[in-house]
Amino acid sequence: MIFSLPPLAAEPIFNIGSFPVANTLINSSLTVALFAAIGFVLRKRSREIPDKIQNFAESIIEVILGFMDQVTRDRKKTIKFLPVVGTLFFFILASNWLGIFPGIGSIGRWLVMHGRLELVPLFRPANTDLNMTLAMAVSTIILTHVFGMVAVGFWRYANKFVKLGDIVRSVRKGGMSILVAVIEFFVGIIEIFSEIAKMVSLSLRLFGNIFAGEVLLTVIAGLIAYFVPLPFMMLEILVGLIQAIVFSMLVLVSFTMATAEIHEAH
Repeated sequence: MIFSLPPLAAEPIFNIGSFPVANTLINSSLTVALFAAIGFVLRKRSREIPDKIQNFAESIIEVILGFMDQVTRDRKKTIKFLPVVGTLFFFILASNWLGIFPGIGSIGRWLVMHGRLELVPLFRPANTDLNMTLAMAVSTIILTHVFGMVAVGFWRYANKFVKLGDIVRSVRKGGMSILVAVIEFFVGIIEIFSEIAKMVSLSLRLFGNIFAGEVLLTVIAGLIAYFVPLPFMMLEILVGLIQAIVFSMLVLVSFTMATAEIHEAH
């Protein structure tokens, strides 16, 4: 049996003008539309005395708040970070799960790819596109620094990375203070590179795990189409949940560390 593995790059399905619409973009758009619809329904059904659906939604939020409290140790910070962390968690989870529904891979368009006619699936997990995971990673790291600057002040936060002020003060003191200040300056430069490394690790970790699962399911389904892929699909459901938790919790840890009070040695 001949089958083709999913390529690293997302496959374009059609164009809107000069803009190519890839199957991962369709998946992510459906995820956003799904959550918009759920949010609209919950808002319309919101009552002072909640019904079963509202109780279920509120219980999920309470569980998430409890997990976040274990990291932030501060309910005010938890509530502040919830819109970002919660959105990332549910978006990653839903986009991962949408891509492994039975029959999803068989719905597509016959297009000429790599010189031959292939069935290109309309839906592909959004997180198998490195552009998507990198965009989420870059956005969250930028938000991390925004939260940090708001919490402790621009200059105090910037001093974590560019310690020119410490060097100026050390010149007045002289002696060992200058050496310590120079070392701390280069440590700050290393911190800048560590922020870039965070973006790379966040994006590649999520992309690698979800793409590997997509390849595994394709290989198993290509070899044996019935029953055997079911345990692997269950495994991918679990992996999708774990990766959503890992990504959102790492973002939450970054937010918490960035907004922690900076204790300066006197």
